[in-house]
Amino acid sequence: MSARPAINGQWMTRRRMLGVAGGVAAALPLAACGSGAPEAESGGGGGEGGTFLAYWNNAHEYEAYKDVVAQFEKDHGVTVELQKFQWEDLRTKLVSDFQSGNVPDVVEEPGSWVQEFALSGDALSLDKYIGKDGAKIGFPDDWLEVAVADNTHEGQVYGIQMHYTCTLLFYNRKMLDDAGIEPPTTWDDFLAAARELNSGDVSGTVLNDALSYSYPWMLQNGVHEYDADSRKLLQPRAAAMEAMQFQRDLVHKHKVSPKPTTALDVTRAAKFFAAERTAMILTGPWDIPIIKQSNPDLDYGIAQALTGRRQSTIAGGTTLFIPAKAERPDLSWDFIKRITALKTETAATEESSMLMPRRSWAKESAVLENPDVKPFTEGLPYAEEFRTGVYATGKAGELEDIYKTLYESMLIEGAGAEEAFAAYDDAAQNILKG
Repeated sequence: MSARPAINGQWMTRRRMLGVAGGVAAALPLAACGSGAPEAESGGGGGEGGTFLAYWNNAHEYEAYKDVVAQFEKDHGVTVELQKFQWEDLRTKLVSDFQSGNVPDVVEEPGSWVQEFALSGDALSLDKYIGKDGAKIGFPDDWLEVAVADNTHEGQVYGIQMHYTCTLLFYNRKMLDDAGIEPPTTWDDFLAAARELNSGDVSGTVLNDALSYSYPWMLQNGVHEYDADSRKLLQPRAAAMEAMQFQRDLVHKHKVSPKPTTALDVTRAAKFFAAERTAMILTGPWDIPIIKQSNPDLDYGIAQALTGRRQSTIAGGTTLFIPAKAERPDLSWDFIKRITALKTETAATEESSMLMPRRSWAKESAVLENPDVKPFTEGLPYAEEFRTGVYATGKAGELEDIYKTLYESMLIEGAGAEEAFAAYDDAAQNILKG
């Protein structure tokens, strides 16, 4: 997601917080994509031919998808166009499309929008397709329970999880070994290691630009974005302030991390790590190809998530859904089946080390024998959703915007917790009243 710049270098005021707005959409065309297509079937739902439009994340251009798309094009006589977005730009584009009624055939989303769009009537229920094909593709039994629940609204399924992953601690093995430091397991250990390893051109750590990288810190302190019982945000509040202040202090007090930027480079931390300009980063398997391509000889380790008041990490991933106004939903469903096929998902893992939500995937040799994947399979059982329940407010997008502003005001601009959270509360009250 992109970051909002500071104004004249000043901290975020309450008025500014109340005025947050979304980013500007952008898209780039992409030619085809995966292996493992099921048998072809008729697309229906408006006929075939022409362009099949999919909105896609710009980091998921895997070679493993190319054969799938090529076969899909051949079977249905269509040309697949994947328009690539950063997540924030994708959301802006989607909201605009929903209002105009001019929607794509299928959408990849970051694992937190499906229930919201089901609530607003903008996502299509997949129940009739699951009733017809569920047993054949192993849904829902072969998908992790949380991956099904996260895409279900009022008993109906609206999305099929494609990726399912979490963040862990990556560390430069040589740097830690030379300093006689074990991979940290707690916040205190992490800070001590970062301070010890922070020297010259090497920083102890690099915090990522994207606000979602702050979610594990919150979860490790027992905080979720929304408490459905009390209808309050960022609870328990003292723990939320402590978690955000800890991140802020890594940058502004202890100076063991450069400031996050507004440049929207979500690969920045991985690039620092690959260049051996930082000792530790918190990230997921999506950054492994960047690290290996940039520095094939780098000796790195992957440790489990840190413990604050508890051990936790963010349960993330991406989901495919069909807009309610899509003209050829049958065709869209066939695309989803092919892309989420076990053979395709295993091939994508072999290529990128990305994790998948299918139970059978975890038993594949490509998973069991991959040293980069194994630590994540150990971390997934204690991974959690940070935004649980937010969709039910109908304001998930606006609440994400003001959380983003809270994150940036503290980590980029250096605001203290009291001021930043007061501004956040003013904005939240205004949103939830509306």
